[in-house]
Amino acid sequence: MPFNRPIPESKPPAKASGGLSSYVQAEKLGQIALVLPAAVFIGYGAGWLADHLLHTKWIVIVGIVVGCISGLYSAIQTAIAAEKASGPGNATRNGTGKGSSDDPS
Repeated sequence: MPFNRPIPESKPPAKASGGLSSYVQAEKLGQIALVLPAAVFIGYGAGWLADHLLHTKWIVIVGIVVGCISGLYSAIQTAIAAEKASGPGNATRNGTGKGSSDDPS
């Protein structure tokens, strides 16, 4: 039995107004700028606390490194999501490099 695709809705879902969406995009880019220093600071604080509780002097370095890695991961993840959201036409892709999955070709 052949698969029949459902009929698409006649009206696309409403988007946020142009001014509001630009503020949302600016907030996402601002988050990228703040997440890395915040993650490093939190890693430093956790390492410092662990050093004082365990009477060592090396865990603070591990905390800074873990904070850098987690901050970079989060910043890259946010940047990729922002790039996908602001892509040309916001077309959905099916992973084949041919554009939308609704394409018959």
